[in-house]
Amino acid sequence: MLVPLKNPFAITHPETAYRSDGLSITLNLSGSRAYTKVSYPVKYGIISRLETREMILEFNLNHEIRNARSKTRHWLHPSEWLKRTVGNDWIYYSSGGYAGVYEAIGEYYLPNFTYPTNSLLGGRPFEEPEVAKTCQNWPELLATVPDNRPDMPARVAEWLGQVKRITKADLENKAQTLFEICGARTTVLPPDARHSDYNVIPLTIADGCLYKCRFCKVKNKKPFTPRSPEDIQRQIRDLAHLYGKDLVNYNALFLGEHDALNAPADLIVSTARQSYDRFGFARSYMKHPRLYLFGSVDSLLDADPHLFDSLNALPFDTFINIGLESFDPATLEQLGKPVTARKVGLAFDKMQSINQACARIEMTGNFVMDDHLPPDHIRAVLDLVRHRITHALPKGSVYLSPLAFAKPSREVLYDFYRLKTVSRLPMFLYIIQRL
Repeated sequence: MLVPLKNPFAITHPETAYRSDGLSITLNLSGSRAYTKVSYPVKYGIISRLETREMILEFNLNHEIRNARSKTRHWLHPSEWLKRTVGNDWIYYSSGGYAGVYEAIGEYYLPNFTYPTNSLLGGRPFEEPEVAKTCQNWPELLATVPDNRPDMPARVAEWLGQVKRITKADLENKAQTLFEICGARTTVLPPDARHSDYNVIPLTIADGCLYKCRFCKVKNKKPFTPRSPEDIQRQIRDLAHLYGKDLVNYNALFLGEHDALNAPADLIVSTARQSYDRFGFARSYMKHPRLYLFGSVDSLLDADPHLFDSLNALPFDTFINIGLESFDPATLEQLGKPVTARKVGLAFDKMQSINQACARIEMTGNFVMDDHLPPDHIRAVLDLVRHRITHALPKGSVYLSPLAFAKPSREVLYDFYRLKTVSRLPMFLYIIQRL
């Protein structure tokens, strides 16, 4: 459902509705202006919706398909839907029992992907014939909708012609252009990006990462190298052009790739400021701009002491996700992570200090989970999230990431709930999602 809010963009994006003989089209429908945690389906931003007796298709302001759902009895559940990302992936949002999903991932809806990931939850919705048909055949379904009805307003008929002209090949080419602008596909987004439903603009300020850990399946082999200010300005310009009219539906920025926190402090802050201005986040339909980036143990410990004050002063709520992985020396050795347990502990302590001192920054951390890790790994994580903190804190989420991409063991899920029960920090599963 769409939250009935008055559209503050009514002049530039006037709502127009047409209904006749089993066909309903609404242009510039006002969705929610703030990302929220609710147990019923909410659509965000300004969208246009086409509904027939068999399907619902929703489009962004560039006339590109964004959401889809079949209305036939073969669809899994009427409150579940498909979302297409700017990287041209289809994601199936399932309810998964609501409360259980929310406890596990912090969201009421569970994203299901067409590519391998580390999720312990969910089924295989893309193997369902009706889901597969909707993903594959939406252009054919759309083509059956007549755009020459005599009672159809000219503006609606023009819009219908525009959405019909955009092909699956066009969408794939646009995704490839996005990857070329940034230098590569964003293979993993920070878990905190869930607060923006992963609707982020990716901007690469540094390639690669500091470490080349043996366990990692999502990072590349490139050495860590900051981008030049000129390259970043080029990306900002090209990204603004690529997102086009739909830019007004965005208010979140991801600074990539895998350890943007290790980039020079002035480069991080200046890029965030330039992006905020050029992407028009102050004028976005979506409220509460957010900034996301990854960091490492060493980039956090070595960070310019003034960086966090500068980030805290930006017009963003900033989330920095640190890959801690373990507090156990044997586990760090097995993972091939070139840091000591002592450094992990120091980084964890610094994260808590920043969370207390900076109202607009949240430092979050990742730990791995697997059946084949040393026995002291879970105990060591418990030492940090329970014994190193004196009382429960609402800020500073900890994410546990299963190492296995194929079929993570249910024992891992048991360990997660055991830790979550005693953790003094919010704790969730990290489901790896790309852009």
